[in-house]
Amino acid sequence: MSITYEDVCVAQDRINGAVIRTPTIRATRLSMLLGIDLYLKLENLQHTSAFKARGALNKLLTLDEEQRKKGVIACSAGNHAQGVAYNAANLRIPSTIVMPVHTPFNKIKRTEDFGARVVLHGKDFDQSVGETLRLAKEKGLTLIHPFDDPAVAAGQGTLGLEMMEQQPDLDVVVVPIGGGGLIAGVATAVKGVNPDIEVIGAQAESFDAMLAMTENRSFIVGSPTIAEGIAVKEPAESNFKIIKKLVDQIFTANEREIERAIYNILNEEKLVTEGAAGAALAVIMKNAAYFKGKKVGMVVCGGNIDSRMLSTLILRGLVRDGSITRLTFEIDDTPGQLSDISRIIGTSGANVIEVIHQRMMQTVSLKRAELDVVIEARDRHHVEEIVATLEKEGFSVNASSDV
Repeated sequence: MSITYEDVCVAQDRINGAVIRTPTIRATRLSMLLGIDLYLKLENLQHTSAFKARGALNKLLTLDEEQRKKGVIACSAGNHAQGVAYNAANLRIPSTIVMPVHTPFNKIKRTEDFGARVVLHGKDFDQSVGETLRLAKEKGLTLIHPFDDPAVAAGQGTLGLEMMEQQPDLDVVVVPIGGGGLIAGVATAVKGVNPDIEVIGAQAESFDAMLAMTENRSFIVGSPTIAEGIAVKEPAESNFKIIKKLVDQIFTANEREIERAIYNILNEEKLVTEGAAGAALAVIMKNAAYFKGKKVGMVVCGGNIDSRMLSTLILRGLVRDGSITRLTFEIDDTPGQLSDISRIIGTSGANVIEVIHQRMMQTVSLKRAELDVVIEARDRHHVEEIVATLEKEGFSVNASSDV
């Protein structure tokens, strides 16, 4: 079943006051770097830190008293789970969430903290779906689908209405695509306000199922993606029909590009985003010439990224920028060498993170030693200054980003 602009407007009235009207802000530094006028719709500030709360709430508010009494069920290991659990608890509707058995504990706990009953079943999403459907039938529970439901898609579209109210002269809106519910709702909303606005979809290169559908080709699941929120194998046919009609283009980005985009949002705009939002910025960065001269709106769909993954991503970004660098020395195996090197690095304003002093390997002569020093500097130019100073002091040194 398709949705209309009126459906999104009704959803906005229905959920008004129960969801956060998130801001749409100008990304000043990213705009300067990319040469475009970029605006970010900050759904990472939404309840449960993701847009999914909108669609879940709109669907829950359409249920009759009998459905509310029996309860609802959903299958998700991420944002949809928390969106359903949070809103169901506020409406005093019992909720059950089915998750794969290997779902990270922090995601399970967050969902349980919102009052949901969590059932762990299956090694992946597909196996969890089967159990979800079985329980729904057995217990008489109403299924809240993450994207294949017109009420859910209409609820997601409300953020598009807000964007047009906040920035009515946008030329183009970039939206991540997984199952298609978000972009179907947003495209319906923004084109209902301005039929001439462009809507661009963003997908991970290894999970471009929706793009494959538009190109009438087969889809083969690629390697795992950091944009796990949009790693959908089978998008909804109902959403595909809307996308085919209203979405102007779909671009993809690879894992390295998505990782860099997440880092750039954090580093330049001080915003924590998840992989799906990274995919949106990644396609903008990759196709900067296409967007040049346009006022671009981008949906920052969520901020639920695993903290361990984020810490690694930050370190990799610092290495890529040259702020963290490995300096390799071959030195005389005599007292004071390490002290002199540390003094020069410290005086230059850098910080020593790690030191590996190697005597036993046979790559150097017996009276020599190999020394690896990992430093944190301001940037790549600062590293070059430090290397020049060390060489001036008589040390032979090689700098490498292979940390």
